[in-house]
Amino acid sequence: CHRPFHVEPRNIVDDDPQERVSAEAAILNSRVHYYSRLTGSSDRLLSPPNHVIPRPEEIYIYSPLGTAFKVTSGDPSSKNPSIVTIFAVWNTMMGTSILSIPWGIKQAGFTLGILILIIVGLLMLYCCYIVLKSPKAIPYVDTSDWEFPDVCRYYFGKFGQWSSLIFSMVSLIGAMVVYWVLMSNFLYNTGQFIYNYAHNVNMSDSQFGTNGSDRVICPYPNTDPGGNTTPTITTLILDGNGTSDNSLFKNWWSKTNTVPFYLIILLLPLLCFRSASFFARFTFLGTISVVYLIVLVTIKAVRLGFHLEFHWIYATGFYVSEFRLLFPQLTGVLTLAFFIHNCVITLMKSNRNQEKNVRDLSVAYLLVGLTYVYVGILIFAAFPSPPLFKDCIEPNFLDNFPSSDVMVFVARTFLLFQMITVYPLLGYLVRVQMMGQIFGNHYPSFLHVLALNVLIVAAGVLMAKFYPNIGSIIRFSGATCGLALVFVFPAVVHMISLKRQGMLRWPSALFHSFLILLGLANLIAQFFM
Repeated sequence: CHRPFHVEPRNIVDDDPQERVSAEAAILNSRVHYYSRLTGSSDRLLSPPNHVIPRPEEIYIYSPLGTAFKVTSGDPSSKNPSIVTIFAVWNTMMGTSILSIPWGIKQAGFTLGILILIIVGLLMLYCCYIVLKSPKAIPYVDTSDWEFPDVCRYYFGKFGQWSSLIFSMVSLIGAMVVYWVLMSNFLYNTGQFIYNYAHNVNMSDSQFGTNGSDRVICPYPNTDPGGNTTPTITTLILDGNGTSDNSLFKNWWSKTNTVPFYLIILLLPLLCFRSASFFARFTFLGTISVVYLIVLVTIKAVRLGFHLEFHWIYATGFYVSEFRLLFPQLTGVLTLAFFIHNCVITLMKSNRNQEKNVRDLSVAYLLVGLTYVYVGILIFAAFPSPPLFKDCIEPNFLDNFPSSDVMVFVARTFLLFQMITVYPLLGYLVRVQMMGQIFGNHYPSFLHVLALNVLIVAAGVLMAKFYPNIGSIIRFSGATCGLALVFVFPAVVHMISLKRQGMLRWPSALFHSFLILLGLANLIAQFFM
């Protein structure tokens, strides 16, 4: 109901005294005047449509003094400085993938893994830059509240809208499945720690690993080196006298058979909340968890020391080669680890310095990459080989520490509470996007929401019971959603935008076509690992 008043380019006053209204804005101004002469101000039938209204950066208010002042969109005091925006992006991007980075480096080889991490990080940053700039490349349309799926709808119609929605659901539901597997893992180990402490149970003799105060274990010593399966083995629990513990606890407290089902009692009701604002208050736990993980990794590396030998082609003894053919497993994990493309536009809107968005996004990606490199290198290098094989590094590196480790117990407890609060937020995002597209209502009815939540929870329970390998879940979901939302859609949107402006050249078309092929190869390779 509030239409802006736009003036011709004269006596413009802004930070820059040479500020002038663009020719496009002047044309739009004439259109606004045309519509204003068609009808009175009280009749909204022929009011100027949205595509006629100038862009926010081209709106001015006329002053009786004969000058025009530029309108700034929103309240500047509500915007965040660059440092807050950078760490908001860092905190959003840092997730469960950090637990699988050492495993991914092991699968690719130490040297090749670090190179891949740097290259994939740069490619993901460039594609994220395309996504961030894509709404501004659309002329004569108000894109101030658009997200990337809206951009896809503009260029590809209903196909772009629904395909971007589907792949966004893949990333969100994949993250929720990983969360369920990890929550089952953390809850099991937390309960095991409490039970062992209360009953003076010692499990050190039943686990294959090192000796000493900083024990490192190999939960599945018979795993095929380089394989991708997680076999289930039975761990013998011994008490202080060396006799078998009460089997009743083992029957009712199993990592795969019982604990994933216990989580249903807690989390299914939380998913049915109409609003997720309560859980949003606990997002600070994510930052605390990541900082504590970095401290934990540093302390463990100092105590264990480095255990490295470089064998470039062939594995020797307890070590893996520096270049391995399993490297696509790392690229799949990294595609999800650096994935923020479906919400980067919203995150960067809160930046007070909009002209520095690209710089701040680059700094955020740099911090995320350094965090991944730091954790991956230290865990891989500090893993005690010998006596353990480097192939014993688990997809969740916390599994390489016994449940009796106090520092790891604290880390698991932090992560468990963080995931319990974040899981309903992810479910809320799934519900809003899916129900909004299908029914036009974020909460059509309790039964609709309950049915959706039951399907999501069932997927998590089934994976936690039959295939609790977060490394594989992350790499498949990352490669699938990354194909569309990271490589194909951004590259095609960018090429279409350049073509419409008459600026598309063959080197650019060749490079962006290569990005599409990389995304496709990344997904296909996951099925052969």
